[in-house]
Amino acid sequence: MRRVPGSALVVAVLAVLWVGAAGPAQAEYAVDYNFFAGIPNELVDHGGALPGSNDWSCRPSAEHPNPVVLAHGTGGGAQTNWGVYAPLLANEGYCVFSLTYGAYDLPWPISAVGGMLPIEQSGVQFGAFVDRVLAATGAAKADVVGHSQGTVMPNYYAKRLGGADKIDKYVSIAPAWRGTNAGGGADIVAFADRLGAGPVFRTAVGSLCQACTELLRGSAFLTDLNSDGVYVTGITYTNIMTSLDEIVVPYTSGFVTGPNVTNIVVQDGCAADFSDHLAIAGSPRAARFVLNALDPAHAREVACEYVPPFTG
Repeated sequence: MRRVPGSALVVAVLAVLWVGAAGPAQAEYAVDYNFFAGIPNELVDHGGALPGSNDWSCRPSAEHPNPVVLAHGTGGGAQTNWGVYAPLLANEGYCVFSLTYGAYDLPWPISAVGGMLPIEQSGVQFGAFVDRVLAATGAAKADVVGHSQGTVMPNYYAKRLGGADKIDKYVSIAPAWRGTNAGGGADIVAFADRLGAGPVFRTAVGSLCQACTELLRGSAFLTDLNSDGVYVTGITYTNIMTSLDEIVVPYTSGFVTGPNVTNIVVQDGCAADFSDHLAIAGSPRAARFVLNALDPAHAREVACEYVPPFTG
């Protein structure tokens, strides 16, 4: 029987112990840069989780100590809004988590359509989810990446529900800080108010999407939320906007200055970027801005490349 030299045996034992401690090699998830990439997952796994997301055994690394919580937009969900970002962030070594908030308590597929309830209720759901993420990962704070309504709702949680000390970096894609006048909706409400029909109009519009009237420019909700300023001290904000946004109108609603705030318009210096409201959440160019915002110490150049509308 061949004897193994003592030094070789020690090396072999250490190698086994190292593999056991480090676990298997990190999975590499496919990333399809298309805003709609997550929809097939929801169709085959109702209420499930995208590849790379909601791994409750995930422990943040020293390189990325904060788990990332994804907050979808109006009509979106944990899977349907984040087909790009869940696998992308997991591949980058983040613990990434996503929820569907603000959905009506009805059977699927209605249950997959989030962002319908008042933002006050969604904020409570979001806060409970963040608490669960922090408890599971052992992290002190989370980073937030939000799209559309998901840029405003977590700020309500931070400002009105005690979540300010639980958020570190806050990256907003197509932010709507000061509301929208898409389709002249805010103007119509203001006109209805002058006629004394404002409450009736709000009830009619909000019968399906209660959060939608709250996101109109000049709404009572936004007026109250921003009465003490838009941003929360201690949180680092990055706003990533598109000048072609047809939902957040004007797109400059998302451009708000302040300490620890960076504003980015994806078309600046890149006329080939045709991102609109949906496409910006499927764009590889916007995704690089997001990754740089989450890890500025290792920021990489953001290339100008063609980004198609609608899908990204």
